[in-house]
Amino acid sequence: MAEPGEQGPNQRKRIVVTKDGPYVVFGNIPLLYKTQIVSEYGEPLTWKTGEAIPAPEVYQLCRCGHTSFKPFCDYTHGLIGFDGTETADTKPTAERQITFPGTNIVVRRDYTICSESGFCANRRASVEEMVPDTADTEVRSLVMAMIERCPSGSFVYTIHEGEDDVEPDYPQEIAVTIEITSDGPIDGPLWVTGNIPIERADGQPFETRNRVTLCRCGRSKIMPLCDGTHRPPDMPKHGIQP
Repeated sequence: MAEPGEQGPNQRKRIVVTKDGPYVVFGNIPLLYKTQIVSEYGEPLTWKTGEAIPAPEVYQLCRCGHTSFKPFCDYTHGLIGFDGTETADTKPTAERQITFPGTNIVVRRDYTICSESGFCANRRASVEEMVPDTADTEVRSLVMAMIERCPSGSFVYTIHEGEDDVEPDYPQEIAVTIEITSDGPIDGPLWVTGNIPIERADGQPFETRNRVTLCRCGRSKIMPLCDGTHRPPDMPKHGIQP
């Protein structure tokens, strides 16, 4: 494996999870900020793209949550004895999905990878509750938009059973997310888009997906994925199967 700082025009784009250490990002993958835009009721509506973060072709991102140089690693993980043991399920997400059939839309959800970003519900209903009403094209359009803004890919949809999922055309990049809560902005997960391969430190398989949220608080129970533990405990939980 190449060392951080190594340059090379043929460096393959990928993210490597290191044992009890940072994410090492290869291939000059763009890094930037994205912040939630919420309604006056606190409902997440969409994402606002912020400034780009200067980074070399190979760089390290903090995984333990204790760096003083966010989002980059400053090796604090070694001082605090960070345990980054990877516990995320290694099976493909399709094997864990639950299907919600609607009208001209089929919604599927893998509850185990939810990062609790909150785009799947508003003050009136959740995506699951809205699917039965998708004969109404306004409802169907809203369901599609809510799913496409889900950063973890916990929700996906297709038009008809048996067809490929309809996925947003996201670029290959890593977004350092900022989530908006009633207590103000908080650090969210690293949002990886564009089917960037991620290699686990333990050698176990890791499915390449268009949307992935990686933990950066160091407390997730499904490392290296985010499980929403970074959010205040009194916030609504969306990753609980009804």
